[in-house]
Amino acid sequence: MLKKIKIGLLGTGHLGKIHLKLLLEIPTFEVIGFFDADQERKKLIADEFGIKAWDNADDLIYASEAIDIVTPTIYHYENAVKVLRAQKHLFIEKPVTNTTDEAHALKAYAHEANVKIQIGHVERFNPAFIAAQQYELNPMFIETHRLAEFNPRGTDVPVVLDLMIHDIDIMLKLVKANVKKISASGVAVVSNTADIANARIEFDNGCVANLTSSRISMKNMRKTRLFQRDSYMSIDFLTKQLEVLKLSEIDGEPGPLDMVLDLGKDKKPKKIIFNNPEVLPINAIKEELTQFAQSIINNTETAVTLEDGTKALEIAYQILEKVERNLI
Repeated sequence: MLKKIKIGLLGTGHLGKIHLKLLLEIPTFEVIGFFDADQERKKLIADEFGIKAWDNADDLIYASEAIDIVTPTIYHYENAVKVLRAQKHLFIEKPVTNTTDEAHALKAYAHEANVKIQIGHVERFNPAFIAAQQYELNPMFIETHRLAEFNPRGTDVPVVLDLMIHDIDIMLKLVKANVKKISASGVAVVSNTADIANARIEFDNGCVANLTSSRISMKNMRKTRLFQRDSYMSIDFLTKQLEVLKLSEIDGEPGPLDMVLDLGKDKKPKKIIFNNPEVLPINAIKEELTQFAQSIINNTETAVTLEDGTKALEIAYQILEKVERNLI
């Protein structure tokens, strides 16, 4: 019989409620309860899901084998420290902590605890991005647009930490080189921090990434375009679609329906091949939580490590510093 991992949840806001629903669907987890500081919300969630609402977070932590932290970011560090001191496995939503100092401090606790830690950079598990992994990816130019319609709920966090950090993590996953230079700017439209921001990141290997995030758009968009030698790829994280364009050598005479690109004098023309690979219907949040469970069961490294989350946060704060310096 499969041994289930006893897991507790801290935080049942909008995202926390989604986590709770999905944790209950994953057969490798036994949800023993949740904690939320909001008493009214706690009662509503307990009634809706029929699970125990704990009165004390510490008691829930010690009764669990793993904890899922989906609290506001400012409480990530203090809760994570409690979990690691209790030597419990930890899933923690992005960004990993509120500051880079907190993220670095967690490393010491993580080393002592010797448990599995996964950071909730959910776009790693987006089915369109998963489908892209079948190709050899070595982008030399990356362009991302993550645009969201205005929602007052998100304006308490800078757009770089709220939205752009998703694309920072994907960028760092794709580019196997060190960051050399960062340029960034932003505009505060409806809040006191940048509501739209753009960053240009240059890497040691020559790759350049141009990231744009906005929370005041007229429509939602989450698209990443990758350019590399003889190929172009568009990953739509919102619609979960993947488009691939590749240039191929022509063997013999081109067919009547072939699209041929003339590369000019003394160069052989190439054929343009379009492909829309199959994208499986995967729930990204459920997949990341499932893989967290598997890392515990199989004693393997988590899909998004504490180091990954820390690196993304460091780059985000470097961008944020430039944005605030050049804020319009």
